[in-house]
Amino acid sequence: MIPGINPKQMQNLMKQLNVKQENIDADEVIIKGKKNYIIRNPEVFKVNMMGQEMLQVSGELEDYINEDDVKLVMGQANVSKEQAIKALNENNNDIASAILSLKDS
Repeated sequence: MIPGINPKQMQNLMKQLNVKQENIDADEVIIKGKKNYIIRNPEVFKVNMMGQEMLQVSGELEDYINEDDVKLVMGQANVSKEQAIKALNENNNDIASAILSLKDS
């Protein structure tokens, strides 16, 4: 959890502070928003501190682009997969903006 701290000591400290922690078994975590992310090999903990529940996630973070979006941009702008992915990345995964940017160039 925190580098350089004995896990047993950390567990005792969390118990004293009335912090409950539960490990959640997950294969991957996907965060969807204006920009989408996928977290591979995640370590996920549900933490309850003073009645507030939080999730703590760590792992290998990478950008995530929906394959259907890529195909749509490829078809509408008549470009390669690489060009479609690049356009989606440059336009925060906004399909219409990605298509327009490819047609304008």
